[in-house]
Amino acid sequence: MTAAPESHYADGGGIRYHYHDLGSGSDTVFLHGGGPGCTAWSDFGPVAPLFAADRRCLLVDIHQYGKSEKSRITGPMWDHHAAKTTALLDTLGVDRADFICNSWGGTIALNLAAKYPDRVRSLVVTGSMPVFYGPLAPLPEGGRRGRNARDVYYGDEGPTREKMRELITRLEWYDGDKLPEQTLDLRYEQSLDPGERELAAMSDSPRGDWQDLTEQLAQIQAPTLFLWGMQDAFLTPDYPLMLARMVPNGNLHVMDHASHHLQEERPHAYYSVVSGFLNSLDTATSLTPAEAAQS
Repeated sequence: MTAAPESHYADGGGIRYHYHDLGSGSDTVFLHGGGPGCTAWSDFGPVAPLFAADRRCLLVDIHQYGKSEKSRITGPMWDHHAAKTTALLDTLGVDRADFICNSWGGTIALNLAAKYPDRVRSLVVTGSMPVFYGPLAPLPEGGRRGRNARDVYYGDEGPTREKMRELITRLEWYDGDKLPEQTLDLRYEQSLDPGERELAAMSDSPRGDWQDLTEQLAQIQAPTLFLWGMQDAFLTPDYPLMLARMVPNGNLHVMDHASHHLQEERPHAYYSVVSGFLNSLDTATSLTPAEAAQS
């Protein structure tokens, strides 16, 4: 992974966001996961330069992460993130974008697509948990696994580099032996940020009130690709299959030898699948009605 590109800052509904802007072409927004120390670059640095060859890639640090503002959230959490991210798009002059997202970021994008449909052309969602009801939804203890891991990481003696290695290799990577030291360093160093440590120490839900998005999924009209690791440590591929059936234009691709952060672990395979999905949408929109009927 190369060094992070130039930092930029912009307002999103009163929240100061940090982001990277690389490449040119169709606007493509990358939203990262919610693990300790996650940022847009730590989660998408290995793959974003591939997309930047023909796309404008906006890698956004989610509110409370990376170099973005660390203020607390009140009220429904996914509604907050969707509204503020949409306001950020307004500031950046982005009318409509493709969204490529991991885990926490994917749930934000799904809610955004339901509430602000004109702003989303398509969605690529990996490892997200927007639904906590139904036969294939995670059990309460499964849904808490990420939060429990955060509590363990910041608990006792506090963050250490080896605790970060254990967290990533146990929950995010299929083959932990291949975890780059640079990625480990990025995550560990960011996890020491005073604002992130302060949020982790709070016991009264500074991240907002949890929301189940069952109702919202049925409202999403944007073509959506759920891209899942066969060995995802949180949820088996049965879960995204359920999600793909709940979204009217849902699709599912399961990638072998990958867990929760497949865009880092298998960047070229990830790029191949996602670019194929996005290119198929480009082709479909360029067809005449007669050509579309024959395709």
